[in-house]
Amino acid sequence: MSVTIDITGLPTDRITVAISPLGELGMALHALAEPAHHPALQGWATAVSARLEPGLADRLCEVDFLWRATISDVFLPFAALPGQSLPGATLAEELDLLDKLTDQQFVDAALEVSCGVSYGRLAPHILADAAARDRALELVSARGPRRACFAQRLIEDPPRIRAWFRRLMEDCEEAFFADTWARLRHQLAADARHKAELLRHKGLGPALAATSTAVSLDEEAGRISVDKLTVGHARAAESGLALVPTSLGGPHLLVLHRHGWRPVLHYPLAASGMAALSSVDLLSRRMAALAHPVRMRLCRYLARGPYTTGELADAHGLTPPEVSRHLASLRKAGLLTTQRRGRYVQYQLDLGVVARLGGEFIEGVLR
Repeated sequence: MSVTIDITGLPTDRITVAISPLGELGMALHALAEPAHHPALQGWATAVSARLEPGLADRLCEVDFLWRATISDVFLPFAALPGQSLPGATLAEELDLLDKLTDQQFVDAALEVSCGVSYGRLAPHILADAAARDRALELVSARGPRRACFAQRLIEDPPRIRAWFRRLMEDCEEAFFADTWARLRHQLAADARHKAELLRHKGLGPALAATSTAVSLDEEAGRISVDKLTVGHARAAESGLALVPTSLGGPHLLVLHRHGWRPVLHYPLAASGMAALSSVDLLSRRMAALAHPVRMRLCRYLARGPYTTGELADAHGLTPPEVSRHLASLRKAGLLTTQRRGRYVQYQLDLGVVARLGGEFIEGVLR
C-alpha cells in the first residue's frame, strides 16, 4: 500500500521546500492531544499542558478532531490557493492564507475526519450538496454531541466559526507556540535549505530520499511513492509539489493529496541516530513470521544463543525439514543472523531487529 504522486510533466521550478508555522502548530496540537505517539516529546507536552489556561484547554478539546486522529489540511492552507507556492513566513501570514480559503474549502477540510468526506477525489461539497451535508451530519453524530454541535454550527455559519478558529490559533501562539516556534524554526529552515540544495544540484530523487526512507521516486514512471498503510493518489503537474519539514511530527509522515489542492509531503526531521524505517511490506512479514506459535518457540531458543537445524529439531520434537521451513520464514523477515561452523550452520535471533519491532509497528501504523 502507498500514496502515489504523479509528477509527469512537473518542472523542477514548481517544486518548493519551505517551513510552515501553522503546519508546525498543527503538529504541536497533535503531540499535546496524543503524547503516546511522541514519547520523546512527553516532557514538552506535560509542561505545556500544565500551564494552559482552563478556558483555552476547553476550547482546544472542542475541536481536537482537527488534529487528534490526523492533521487536518486546514493547517496547510497555501496548498489550496492557486499561485501561492509557499506557506506564510509567520503564523499571522499563514492565518491570512487560511482566511483566503472559500467557505466550502474550509468546511470540507475541517470535517474531513469526523464526517468521512471523500478525500483525494472530486466529490460534492458539504455546503453545496444537501445529500452530502445530511450524510456528514449523520456520520458526525456518532462522534458525540459536542462534535455534532460544532459541525452543525460550522455548516450553518462558516465565517463565524472560521473567525473563532483563527482566534484559537492566535491564543495558542501567545500561550505556548511562540516560544516553541522560536526554538524550532532555525532547525527547520536549515533542513529546508539542505533539501532545496539537494533538489537544485542533485535532483528530486536525492532530495526525496533525504526526507524519509519511506519515500521513493520512480523516474521512468514519473511517480513518487510514499510507503504508508493507506492508498491514495495525486497529480502534481498542474499545481506543483511542496516539501514541508516538521520537528514535532515524527514518526508521522503526512501526504496532503486532497483533490484540487497542491500535493504536500509533510516529513519529520530525522532524529539523531534513528535507524532507517522498515517498509510496510517488511514489517508485515516480520509480524507474520513471529505470530506463528512454532516460530515463537524457536525464537525463545534462538534469542539465547546460536543453534543448528538439527539441535532445534531435537529440542522441539520436529523434523529437520519442518524446522528449516520455519527458519526460512524468519530469515526472509530479516530476523535471524547465521554463522557457519564447519559443515554446520548456526542460527541466532537478531535481538537488535526484534527490539525495534514494537517501535516499528507504531511507526508503520501512524506513518
